[in-house]
Amino acid sequence: MASHGDALCGRDLDIKKSMTLKIFPNNDLRRQISGADANLWTSLGDDPAFEIRFAPVRKRLVVVHIAGTDEPIDPKFYVNRGRGFREKDAVTLSAGRRFIITADVGAVGTICSLRADPATFPTTFSFNVAAFSSVKSAEKHISTLLGPHGQAERVDLGKLAQYWTKLPKLPFGKRSKNAAIEYAETSYRLAADLAASPVSSTAGLWLSVVVPVYNAPARYLDDLLKSFEAQNQEGTELILSDDGSTSLETRRWFETQRPRDNVHFVLNEKNGGIAAATNAGLSHARGLWVAFLDHDDVIAPHAFKVVRHTLEQNPDANFLYTDELVVDDMLKPKGLMLKPAYDPVLLTGVNYINHFSIYRRSRLQEIGYIRTGYDGSQDYDLLLRYLEGLPDNTILHLPYPAYWWRRNGRTYSRKFMDAATANARKALVERFERQRQPVRVEGALTNTLHRVMFERPKMSWPKISIIIPSKDSFDLISRVLKDIFERTDYADFEVLVIDNGSSDKAVLDLYAHYRETRPEFSASITPEPFNFSRSINRGLRAAKGEHYLILNNDVEIIEPDWLKEMVACLAYEGTGIVGAKLLYPNDKIQHAGVIIGFGGLAGHWYMNKPKDFGGPMNRLHVRNSMTCVTGAVMLISGDCAEAIDTFDEENFAVAYNDVDYCLRAHKAGFRIIWTPFACLYHHESLSRGSDKSGERKKRFEREKDNLRRLHATQTFEDPAINPAYSRDKSDPKILMPTKLRIPSM
Repeated sequence: MASHGDALCGRDLDIKKSMTLKIFPNNDLRRQISGADANLWTSLGDDPAFEIRFAPVRKRLVVVHIAGTDEPIDPKFYVNRGRGFREKDAVTLSAGRRFIITADVGAVGTICSLRADPATFPTTFSFNVAAFSSVKSAEKHISTLLGPHGQAERVDLGKLAQYWTKLPKLPFGKRSKNAAIEYAETSYRLAADLAASPVSSTAGLWLSVVVPVYNAPARYLDDLLKSFEAQNQEGTELILSDDGSTSLETRRWFETQRPRDNVHFVLNEKNGGIAAATNAGLSHARGLWVAFLDHDDVIAPHAFKVVRHTLEQNPDANFLYTDELVVDDMLKPKGLMLKPAYDPVLLTGVNYINHFSIYRRSRLQEIGYIRTGYDGSQDYDLLLRYLEGLPDNTILHLPYPAYWWRRNGRTYSRKFMDAATANARKALVERFERQRQPVRVEGALTNTLHRVMFERPKMSWPKISIIIPSKDSFDLISRVLKDIFERTDYADFEVLVIDNGSSDKAVLDLYAHYRETRPEFSASITPEPFNFSRSINRGLRAAKGEHYLILNNDVEIIEPDWLKEMVACLAYEGTGIVGAKLLYPNDKIQHAGVIIGFGGLAGHWYMNKPKDFGGPMNRLHVRNSMTCVTGAVMLISGDCAEAIDTFDEENFAVAYNDVDYCLRAHKAGFRIIWTPFACLYHHESLSRGSDKSGERKKRFEREKDNLRRLHATQTFEDPAINPAYSRDKSDPKILMPTKLRIPSM
């Protein structure tokens, strides 16, 4: 920061009520050190100014006392409305001898400064600032300032807008610079207006927040404690469990804390690690629900209020998790963690749930709390054990940024990533062993994320029927058949080409060659107009395999284990359909899953991104549950095919047949998985041509209408994507919420 011409710049100036306020005088000000009044100042020019700074978590009421000593003064205050100090936001006071100015800056906020100009000419005056948590304590201070006969002009600046004053660079590519900030602030304003629910299922002590502490800076603990107190919710307690801290600063902080009814300190004599410290805190918890936080993080405004409202609306819920605002060490925002609905497949690749999560204390007791030996991933191990066996519909995602994750690179898992990753994989292996599924875990496309490898005896791979609709297009059909037979590492499959009328002699000769040399090959030719659904249904009726792979003729195989990967994904419980990662020939993404509701219909997300693009939380580097995947490469389990029956030949002859089929499977309760570990090229629609003109365009419009009519896709909320993302394009942007979205079972 530039010099302000005073040795006292940046120090607290007689601020007895808050250690979170600092005052920065500019060059036109000098403090009268020799005076009896330590708050006496002299203005040397016509533009004296104090910048009053306060922390993001602070006491909400600021009281400023200014009094001229020899003559009237004309103070001016600049109220930051989120765009710095502007004349249009200034409040100019009429000349007078003495002023008391109050401002409500909020207990937790994103404006962290206020500017006071005491006079427009050289003069002497006294200046005092203090901060208070309540109106009662502020008024008591003002009464002390005034004395029994004192008079002063009272000015209330009101509530300051709660916008960030410095816009961060977001990690989502090209976005509005303030999308994360605006989204968080809009959410907090909506939460402030939320009417409290009648208390029933959360009566009494309903929430215990347990925080393991080790050598934490005092300012971290101050921020956390103040964010807890700012929630102003009855029936909550904060338990800080110190893990034998050796830091004098941390120990002194505990020693100087005043007693509070709802804040408890557990001081462990020995350092036992995060798990032991957390369990020590848990042993003192009395709430119906328990949340775990790190000592360097902050509870967002109104978080408890919104969580409690959600639990009241869903009394049979077993678990609740929220979104996160990512901040730096000084609580400046860096981005958002916008999570999908509960996805146990995604959870085996990455701990996307993390904080702020709410557990039933009774279930925590049943599973034995946190286990030692999983340092860096102890919360992941707990999560896997806690969620195991719970009905999916009792696991709720609250799309509210209830948690400020201070990402400063100092946590155990960032310092000791290798150990944390190994412990995460140990927890995953044990999770599947409990379900009698032998697995090993390897690195995903991001090496610190996870790919579960299901162990299978060498000869136990099921027979797969590969169904390929085709007509002519020798270059395409010859390549895909060669790739299947010569580049695919899978032992037991059959290939059924369903041809709607090839006349190209080269293609007919190709079929004859494979019939003679490959007993597992067949080609059925029926001259008729192209109808993808009808071709697939014919293939399904003729197929002899246990499961069925729908494959376009314009696909090119890249890696030999693609089919093994897709079949392996059927090991996830309840899986009916598996889709692959498809690339354009230029190595840009063509298919990474289909989102229902894109464009009012359905569409691929993150098309044309580089092939290694990770997407939100690096989701595209691990397996995900989706509501839909493309029919260009689609594996259908035998159980799913039997339950869902045929593709819809009448309503979806060419377009959206895969969307319709997946939606029917989704509604029937089957899981649909997309995997990045089966990656192929897709030369999209080269054999069929465009649907943008003539009769094809009319048919395409009819099929779009059919999709909207049968599945209401224009209002469908796809659980695979956070509701904050737009549905207007493949690369979604963040939308500002217009209401709080409270999940329901």
